Amino acid sequence: MSTITAEALSATTLLRFATAGSVDDGKSTLVGRLLHDSKSVLVDQLEAVERASASRGQEAPDLALLTDGLRAEREQGITIDVAYRYFATPRRRFILADTPGHVQYTRNMVTGASTAELTVVLVDARNGVVEQTRRHAAIAALLRVPHVVLAVNKMDLVGYEERVFAAIAEEFTAYATELGVPEVTAIPISALAGDNVVDASARMDWYGGPTVLEHLETVPVSHDLAHCHARLPVQYVIRPQTAELPDYRGYAGQIAAGTFRVGEEVTVLPSGRTSTIAGIDLLGEPVDVAWTTQSVTVLLADDVDVSRGDLIVPSKDAPATTQDVEATVCHVADQPLTVGHRVLLKHGTRTVKAIVKDIPSRLTLADLSLHPHPGTLAANDIGRVKIRTAEPLPVDSYADSRRTGSFILIDPNDGTTLTAGMVGESFAAPEPVTDTDDDGWDF
Repeated sequence: MSTITAEALSATTLLRFATAGSVDDGKSTLVGRLLHDSKSVLVDQLEAVERASASRGQEAPDLALLTDGLRAEREQGITIDVAYRYFATPRRRFILADTPGHVQYTRNMVTGASTAELTVVLVDARNGVVEQTRRHAAIAALLRVPHVVLAVNKMDLVGYEERVFAAIAEEFTAYATELGVPEVTAIPISALAGDNVVDASARMDWYGGPTVLEHLETVPVSHDLAHCHARLPVQYVIRPQTAELPDYRGYAGQIAAGTFRVGEEVTVLPSGRTSTIAGIDLLGEPVDVAWTTQSVTVLLADDVDVSRGDLIVPSKDAPATTQDVEATVCHVADQPLTVGHRVLLKHGTRTVKAIVKDIPSRLTLADLSLHPHPGTLAANDIGRVKIRTAEPLPVDSYADSRRTGSFILIDPNDGTTLTAGMVGESFAAPEPVTDTDDDGWDF
C-alpha cells in the first residue's frame, strides 16, 4: 500500500462519492480497480481476493470482491448493501459508497448518494442508457449531487469504438441536463482491463480527457458551508448540577451548517424564543466561534426552555415553521405509501407524528412526465407528497440545505424507514445549453 504521511493527509481535501449503475455494469469491478491500481489495497486483502477467486475457478483475481463484503454478495456475484471504502492518494482523500444496481436495492443508492459530492454512474457500452440509468440520474438530481461522472464501461466489448461512446454520452447528458444536473463528465473505460480508470488507455487514443482517478482528484469540491444558513439541531441538554458547575446548562449537538459566534442573537425553534450565545464549548474548551460539522455545546444568556429536537438558528436568518410540508420523495419500503398514511417524520433530531395528505404526482422516468394523483407510491417510486405534521417544524428548502431540508418518514408500528424526502422543488432548473464543439458534447 502506498505510504502517505499524516502531514500530507492533513493537507489534502476530502471527496465523498458514490457509484451507481444497473446490474452487472461493473461498479464493484471499477471500485476494485481503483483501489488496486492506486495501490490502496493491503497485501492480506489482495491475497484473500486471490484465494476467493481461485476457489471459483477464476485465473485472475476478481477485483469486485474487494467491495462485495457480504457472504451472499460473494456467492451470488452481486452487490446487495452499500459498501463504504476509504482510501487516499497524495492529492486527495476519498470516502466511496459502492451502491447496488438491482432495482429493489435502489433505496441503498439513495443512502449512499445522500452525502456524496459526486456520483459515478456506470453504463454498459453494449446496453447504453437503460431505465435504471435514468433512475440513478434522477436520484442524483433530486439529491442535488453537484458532479456526475458517466463511466461508459466495457468498452473492450465494443471494440473501443468512439461512436458507441459518443452516442451514449450524448443521450445521457441530454437526459441529465433536463433533470437539472449541473455537470456531467463522460469517460470511456474498461474496469476489467483497467483502461482509463487510473492509467490512460493506449487503445482509446481518440479520447483526450482525464481518467476516472484524475477527475476524482481534480474535480472542485467546496466544503465551505460557513456561509450557509447556520443551523444547530439540539441533540442533548447538558446539566451536570455539580458543586463545580451548579448552574451550567448547555445545549449540545453537531452544527448542520453555517457558523455560530459568541454574542450572536439566536432563536430557538419551533418555540420562537430568543436569546444570545453566552459561550461555546468545543472538546471541553471555550471558543469564540464554531462552524459546520463541529460538535459543540452552546450556552445561552437567558434561561430559555430548550430540549432535544429544537433548532438553534441566528435570529436574522431563521427559517419559517410550518405544519404543511411539500416535498419530493423516494419511497424505499416494500409496503406502499398511500394517501392517509399515518407516519412519523424525522427531521434533524426531531421526530413528530404526521399524516400523508396528498400524493400530487409520480415521476415517470422514461420521459420525465408526471402521473397525476396516483394515490400511492410503491417501492423505488419517486413522487411529490404533501404532509401535515402534528407539530410545527422549521424546515429549509433542500436546494438551500441538504442537511436541514431533508427528512425521512418512519412506520410508527415497527420503526421501518418508509421514505426519504427533500423539501421544496423537485429538480434544479436546467442550466442554459451552450455548444462546446461540433458534436454538441464534450469530454
